Amino acid sequence: MRDTPRPQGTVGDTGSRPPQLRPGRALAHTPGASGSGSPHRSDSRSPQTPRGARRPGLDGRLGTTPPVPGRPTFLLGRHGLLVLPALLFALITWQVAAHGPLARADERLSDRLVHPDRVCELLADLGNVAVAVPVLAVVLGYVAWRARAAGRERWWLPSLATAALMAVVPALIVPLKELVARPGPPVMGPGTGFYPSGHTATAVIAYGGAALVLMPWLRRAGARRALLVGCLALNLGVAFGLIRRGYHWPLDVAASWCLCAVLLRTLWLLLGRSSRQPKPPLAETAVSRNSRRRSAGTPSSHSGPS
Repeated sequence: MRDTPRPQGTVGDTGSRPPQLRPGRALAHTPGASGSGSPHRSDSRSPQTPRGARRPGLDGRLGTTPPVPGRPTFLLGRHGLLVLPALLFALITWQVAAHGPLARADERLSDRLVHPDRVCELLADLGNVAVAVPVLAVVLGYVAWRARAAGRERWWLPSLATAALMAVVPALIVPLKELVARPGPPVMGPGTGFYPSGHTATAVIAYGGAALVLMPWLRRAGARRALLVGCLALNLGVAFGLIRRGYHWPLDVAASWCLCAVLLRTLWLLLGRSSRQPKPPLAETAVSRNSRRRSAGTPSSHSGPS
């Protein structure tokens, strides 16, 4: 009696043929298999999804396509240091002009801080025009000389822009003093025109502007940090002397800081834009690179080894 051959390719086959896939299963890298049950890959996208084809998430996490909506980019971007001080200055000016709660709290704080002495008077004098402006003039002259000796095209621009900014300060401060007409602390007696502080504005622009134009010429990071710390110490000393001596209310000083932060940030953007050099075209870059190779004795890719 002849044996009936078993059909091959059935489930549980142990013959010589390769095992067949069971129904309802799929390879891990088989795309588009609906209901495959593979835990290794999602069935809704191709095996290699380009980054541009990914769907951005709702919270803007990794893998989303920029820009992510809903972020306050005007506060976090390059102009954030212009917007925030301007908003603070507007808030302080409104409170002082209307004699609001912030202005009343400022007067109570000043009564506790005022304690006139000789040291505070000397610190406040650092904000005088006769002290701060000559320091700025010396620094601007030195920077202009260094830039001209280095062969800069517009060597005069940083010094001229900073000097113009220093001249703008009284044009802004004096009308504000007349407009707000805030009385001074009791130590100063009767009179108005104490908001904002002119001594503070003079010190911030003079010492801060000198630091901005001088910093690019300092090679060591330690020297740049020392310059910034010295500038900050001078301005803090002026503010402490003005408030402690009773020359100004604390909000007078804070408002001048906010206003001068906008001015210095504008100067920084102007100097950074003027210092950028236009990049040469790609063809000129390749020609100059080949000429440097030939002058250095390095064989180019076109001529081959010599």
